[in-house]
Amino acid sequence: MKKQIRNQVAAFFLLLPAATVLLAVPGVSLAQQATPELRSMQVGADDGLSAGSQLDFTIEGTPRGQASVSVRGIPRTIVLKETSRGVYEGSYTIRRKDRVAENSPIRATLRLRNRTTAANYSFPAGIANASVPTAPPAPVAAAGLKIDRFTVAPVDKIEPGAELRFTLNGAPGGTAEFDIPGVINNVAMREVRPGVYEGAYTIRRLDNLAPSRPVVATLRIGDRAVTSTLTQPLMADAKPPVIRNLSPRDGESITRSANTSVSGTFDDAGGVGVDPKSVRIMLAGRDVTAAAQITPQFFTYRADLPAGRYAVDVTAKDMVGNAVRQTWTFDVAAAVSAAPATVLLQVTSHANNASVEGSPVVVRGRTAPGAVVDVKVSAVGTLAGLFGMNQDLLTQRIQADGNGNFSFSFSPQFPLPGTRYEVSMTAGKDGMVATETKLVLFQKQG
Repeated sequence: MKKQIRNQVAAFFLLLPAATVLLAVPGVSLAQQATPELRSMQVGADDGLSAGSQLDFTIEGTPRGQASVSVRGIPRTIVLKETSRGVYEGSYTIRRKDRVAENSPIRATLRLRNRTTAANYSFPAGIANASVPTAPPAPVAAAGLKIDRFTVAPVDKIEPGAELRFTLNGAPGGTAEFDIPGVINNVAMREVRPGVYEGAYTIRRLDNLAPSRPVVATLRIGDRAVTSTLTQPLMADAKPPVIRNLSPRDGESITRSANTSVSGTFDDAGGVGVDPKSVRIMLAGRDVTAAAQITPQFFTYRADLPAGRYAVDVTAKDMVGNAVRQTWTFDVAAAVSAAPATVLLQVTSHANNASVEGSPVVVRGRTAPGAVVDVKVSAVGTLAGLFGMNQDLLTQRIQADGNGNFSFSFSPQFPLPGTRYEVSMTAGKDGMVATETKLVLFQKQG
C-alpha cells in the first residue's frame, strides 16, 4: 500500500513540469502583440484635387501606433499623428507636379511595434469638384504668407556631381520650389516640418553655374505666392581675395597731372567674390572711399595730387567675410621743362578699369615718334567658380608713327561677361629709358 502511494506521489511530481508548461502556453499567447486594426478613414479637401488644395486625412484604429497614407500620383508617404486615443490625423498640400485623380487609390498603413496592417480606400465621390469657400481670406492669413529665410548648405567646390541643398522657412501648408535661372527651373521642395521646406539639386556637367548666380525660391498657398532670392553664396570659401594690378605701382614715381588715377583689381578666383560695401581706401592717411569708383572687380580713385610721397592702404572682404589688406607707396614728381630722358607712353582710347563690349577690342595710345611698343594681352576669368579661364590673347611688337601714335587690337575667343583683360605695354627708343604701363579692361556685364 505504501509503495502504491509513493508511486502516485512520484507521478504527481513528474507531471508538475508538464502542467506548468501547459499553463504557461496560454500566458505567452496572451502576451503576444495583437495585429493592429484599421477601423475607418476619412478624407477631405478644401479645393478639390487641384494644385494648392489641402487634403486632410483621419484614420481610426488601434491606439499608440504609427499611421501613414500613400496616394497614387503623390510621390511621398503622408505621415499621420495620433491626436487622440486611436485617432490619427494628417494633411498634404497638392503640388503642381502631383497627378491625383478621383479614382486614385489610397492605401492606409498602421504599424504597432513589429506588426503592420494595411487597407485600401478611395476618395469620396465628387471630391474633385469641391469648391473653395466663397468667403474671402482673412487679411491676417494673407499677411501670413511669407518667406522668413531661404538658405543653402554651401559646397566645397562647384563641380559636376556636387549636391546643393536648400532650406526655406515660411508659412506652413504651402507648396515651395526654387529656380536657378539659366540652369534649372521649378525644382520642388518638400515640407519636412510645418513651415520648413527642403530641396536639392545635383550639378550637371554642362551647367554654367557660378557661386554668385542667384537662386529664387517661391512659396504658394492657393492662388497667392511670394518669392525670395538667395543672398548666401553657393560655395564655401575659406580663401581671401587678392588685390592685383596696382596703379601706380609700388615704389613708382609718376609725373603730376590733373587726373592721377590710383587703382587696383580684386581677384577672388575660386571664391565667391568681393563685397563692394566692405572696401575701404586710405590715401596718405585720408579716407577717400566715398569718392572712389568701387565694383566687385576693381576700385579707382582719381584726383589732382600735389607732388610728394603717398601711402595707400586698401582693405576689403569677400561675401563670406574673408579679409584682404594691401599697402604700397608711390611718388608724385613735379613736371619738369627739361627734355625727358624717359619715353612717353600714354593710352588714349580707354581709362584704366574701363568696360568694353564686342570684339575685337581696339587700344590706341601715344608715345615718342618712331618708338617701339611691345604689347602683351592676357584674359583672366573673374567670375567665381570658373576655372581654367586664363589665356594669352596677344603678343605683338608695333612701331609708333611719326606723330607717336600707335594702336593694336585683340579678339577674345570666349568674351564672357566679367572677364578681365590685362594689357601690358613697354615703349622704348634708342637713347631713352623704356617706359612700362599696364591697362586693365573688363568685358561688359550683361
